[in-house]
Amino acid sequence: MTKISVKKINIRSSQVLAMLIAVVVVLGVFYLGLNIGNGNLSFGGGGLNGNLPSQLDYASVNQEYQALKDNFDGKLTETQLLNGIKHGMANAANDPYTNYFTASEARSFNNELNNAFSGIGAELSQNSKSQVIIMAPISGSPAAKAGLKPQDIIAGVNGKATSSMTITQVVDAIRGKAGTKVTLTIIRNGKQFNVTITRQNITVPSVNYKLLSNNIGYISISTFANDTASLMQKAAQFMVKNHVKGIILDLRNDPGGLVTAAIATTSKWLKPGQEIMQERRGSTVVQTYTATGGDILHGIPTVVLVNGGSASASEITTGALHDQHDAYVIGTKTFGKGVVQQLINLSGGAELKVTVASWYRPDGQDIEKIGITPDKVVQPASNGTDNQLIAAENYLAKH
Repeated sequence: MTKISVKKINIRSSQVLAMLIAVVVVLGVFYLGLNIGNGNLSFGGGGLNGNLPSQLDYASVNQEYQALKDNFDGKLTETQLLNGIKHGMANAANDPYTNYFTASEARSFNNELNNAFSGIGAELSQNSKSQVIIMAPISGSPAAKAGLKPQDIIAGVNGKATSSMTITQVVDAIRGKAGTKVTLTIIRNGKQFNVTITRQNITVPSVNYKLLSNNIGYISISTFANDTASLMQKAAQFMVKNHVKGIILDLRNDPGGLVTAAIATTSKWLKPGQEIMQERRGSTVVQTYTATGGDILHGIPTVVLVNGGSASASEITTGALHDQHDAYVIGTKTFGKGVVQQLINLSGGAELKVTVASWYRPDGQDIEKIGITPDKVVQPASNGTDNQLIAAENYLAKH
């Protein structure tokens, strides 16, 4: 499996760096953190860590175990202690993207990466009074079936007032195991009432597309997931069928995801064989990724929208389209995640996500902790106007 990946308030939880970037949240999903990603690399032993012993000496660990076992005033379990050792070993790498996942954590990680969660299926926002409101129920979701409407105010969750809660806390209170119920106190047109909703497992498509005015196509990718490649194919065919004048590819607040999805997306514009990115371990080039064909969007004027929430796989696509002269970039500087991780399956369903390489743009730039500066920097407006989208439309109107 190849993955690479800021919190996106589409509900995702950054386990290392929490950056508040989006306003919209999808109930039930934890923030997909900047520490999401992997590459499809497989390395043997040695390498940069060839000086480490073939096996660790656990004498000191057992010494600590005995001291803890004999003296700790509380209850401990063997599983708890073993997981603590495994988490600690990964944390010892001092790398925010290298993590140990227990079996349950691994399932949550992969579900979040693919926009799969258990909740009621509604996008949340806040109004001018900082009240948490329904922005839109997802079509066919429990929220939609329960009759929730845009602008409904969520005044309470299971009897607890939301006035003293952050939007993240409201989301955490609403999400839960599929089949369980949650009661929301709703205010609509000044009238207050309760709605009890049964949570379900929900998967949100990673790609959305439509036509804007002046026959400009719009494609938004929320994360590079398992369904991205097939949905991008449909989006590309839709654009060609409608003879769009130009395309806006919106990667704002997209924390990344699968490398394969980024390659498939970028290949819709680049000619077969054009370089998308290189992966290097130290000074050694491990793999060079090139466009795989199906470039039906090549030659259509394209703008890529990015911001500080665009990371990893988003930056791979942005950098490649820019460097190969297939897109103009508008927005604010991207996050800057230029490393690749690999997921390694461990016993019992556990996983190790470990940094295995760095990746470089076609022009040779390393974006780690640097990001990508747009061709045109446009700041978001504070009044709700999407200045960046307007700038993209204006650019395409002239090209």
